[in-house]
Amino acid sequence: MEKAKVYFIKDITPENLIKAYEVLGKKLEGKVAVKMHSGEKGNQNYLRPEFVQDVIKHVNGTVVECNTAYAGARNTTEKHKKLIEEHEWTKYFPFDLLDETGPDMELDIPNGKILKKNYVGKDLAKYDSLMVLSHFKGHAMGGYGGALKQLSIGCASSAGKTLIHTAGVTDDQYVLFDNLPEQDRFLEAMADAASSVVDYFKGNAVYLNVMKNISVDCDCDGHAAPPCMKDIGILASLDPVAVDQACLDLVYQSDDQGKEALIQRIESLHGVHTIEAAADLGVGTREYELIEIE
Repeated sequence: MEKAKVYFIKDITPENLIKAYEVLGKKLEGKVAVKMHSGEKGNQNYLRPEFVQDVIKHVNGTVVECNTAYAGARNTTEKHKKLIEEHEWTKYFPFDLLDETGPDMELDIPNGKILKKNYVGKDLAKYDSLMVLSHFKGHAMGGYGGALKQLSIGCASSAGKTLIHTAGVTDDQYVLFDNLPEQDRFLEAMADAASSVVDYFKGNAVYLNVMKNISVDCDCDGHAAPPCMKDIGILASLDPVAVDQACLDLVYQSDDQGKEALIQRIESLHGVHTIEAAADLGVGTREYELIEIE
């Protein structure tokens, strides 16, 4: 597989989100889903709707999200929709809670390492193309969160999230924490789920990772640690594996002393293995060319 192109812009601005999308040369056609994280109640690090509104309007997109599989303000449709309004997502553009109603859409994963099926919000079927607009940061279970996490856990329904987190043991969210698997199996299940969404959109997808407010914790944490590193920039690619790998490399190459906390979080949970597993599945390549643009 030839090297993927990953574009990098240091200045994190709404205008540069559009520039990062445009430089990819891939026009998203039809009805466009923009997968983002709505931010758990109390979280201070998630990407704000006013920051992303220009690029979402540029692609005529609808922000999409799914319910969670753990206690909080987003694990039921009623609570989640209330928080979406509180966080002002609906103030700027259309917002679609993909699993607001069932039944879930089932995606087959014939070559999955762990999972042979993935459950995603059924409304994903309404969309022709996908922009994955990720906030790159740490994660208490996956080590880090980026494009691959958005594709997998992010697009999964509550049942799908449970299936991933338990490495295929159960889709019952009420016994999720009684069935947590060995770590690498969970990470491989994430890669499997990500592959199913990539396959579903058949190349009609782009991936933007925003390296700002870089905490060791995910936006799903209502009491997340404050950022441990200075902002790094915006990365964009047609390859979700390459864009996540490039983000990890930029963390390791940084001269910011705060990187040690993030690296410890990533390595303690073997976070890179999601990238390794996704590459092995053919989702993308870890080999890339980083192209800096002004």
